[in-house]
Amino acid sequence: MGLPLSSTSALPPLRLAVVGHVEWVEFLAVDQLPHPGAIGHALRTLQEPAGGGAVVAVQMARLQPLPVQFFTALGRDSIGKACVQRLEELGLDVHVAWREAPTRRGVSMVDGEGDRAITVIGERLTPSLEDDLPWEALGECDGLFVTAADAPLLKACRSAAVLAATPRVRLPVLQEAGVSLDVLIGSGLDPSERVEPEQLNPAPQTIIRTEGAAGGLSLPGNRYDPAPLPGPLVESYGCGDSFAAGVVSGLAARWTLAQAIALGAKCGAACASRFGPYG
Repeated sequence: MGLPLSSTSALPPLRLAVVGHVEWVEFLAVDQLPHPGAIGHALRTLQEPAGGGAVVAVQMARLQPLPVQFFTALGRDSIGKACVQRLEELGLDVHVAWREAPTRRGVSMVDGEGDRAITVIGERLTPSLEDDLPWEALGECDGLFVTAADAPLLKACRSAAVLAATPRVRLPVLQEAGVSLDVLIGSGLDPSERVEPEQLNPAPQTIIRTEGAAGGLSLPGNRYDPAPLPGPLVESYGCGDSFAAGVVSGLAARWTLAQAIALGAKCGAACASRFGPYG
């Protein structure tokens, strides 16, 4: 299920994995975003297992031929089971730590201008190293991305050849784990995702701050440009996570950082041109 990106033809088969979270999201294309007293109408709807972990893993699976290992936690409910079924259809080998708590849900609304509003329902479920999952597979990975984990699990993830994470793992976890990240990728437009190099010991080798249509910033390094959209702008849900998937896949293939960022930018642009993160 390849993505039509010309540069992906150079990617070899890669052993990739994601440790992270899932949210069952209802996507609504609406005539207007909610505001007090207004009644809006949904023009189009779609339901998918999404959230950062799922989106990164599915995008990775679309970039090269090998299945992607996805380690996550889900509620032992009908939504959790639906997440597994759909993610397997999308090319993932899913390893689930089942929880006696509801699977997190969300609603994402986008209007005709591409403006977006998201509401999440319930607590994020996070995998832990104490969960009985095949963690030994982490050490076989060419590239691994983390969106949700406890500190011991994040330490164990360092056995991968290339380890990347998002600030959404949460700063206290990153600080407690004290692992050397090859790259930390987060939104430069969201203050909650801004992490300074001196806040982590050791500091990540590279920090990438995405800025949507403006491209972004790589530290150390310079600004990078966005990729042109392959079609009309539809919405931005999942663009940053698709970008991260491209960057980690490129680094896992031993591409230069600039080449990996360029692939990530193409993945993010492709995501912006579709409704929902997978099209």
